[in-house]
Amino acid sequence: MRILGIDPGLQRTGFGVIDCQGAALAYVASGTISTTEVPRGDLPLRLKIIFEGVQEVVQRYTPDCACAEIVFVNVNPQSTLLLGQARGAALAALVSGGLTVAEYTALQMKKAIVGHGLASKGQVQEMVRRLLELPGLPGKDAADALGLAISHAHAGASLAALALTSPLQRRQHAQYRKGRAY
Repeated sequence: MRILGIDPGLQRTGFGVIDCQGAALAYVASGTISTTEVPRGDLPLRLKIIFEGVQEVVQRYTPDCACAEIVFVNVNPQSTLLLGQARGAALAALVSGGLTVAEYTALQMKKAIVGHGLASKGQVQEMVRRLLELPGLPGKDAADALGLAISHAHAGASLAALALTSPLQRRQHAQYRKGRAY
């Protein structure tokens, strides 16, 4: 199975592609989609570059499935909104390519790769290098994307088996308190 990991970012979106056969993992490709040449105020053009870049990665490497990092809430709400838009462009490109997309938090990925959720970027880079037997360290964004793909390779089969035995459903109701929905 070929897995594509995406680490969304407005300036640099990391991608990593691995092959997984049983417990064996093999590196295929990794890199970043950069929008740093575009003026900061031109958000639509940045989103277009991310969308088209992810589409190109999907077409070139033909993954079977994809996974992406879930956006966390920053101290600055504007930064969170901008990151969410970059993530949306990447997810739209993945879904338009016909891929199913799993989602993991940075904490889940770091725990799966390094062993604890507060791992540094350098620790993630080193463990990805070791797990995939790479000759050198991948870039920070590419390492996070490869880490997501590795996490999905290990957890994806278990989650799929669980879904077959017990259908997972989103909450369909809201709690009401003094007339407000939460």
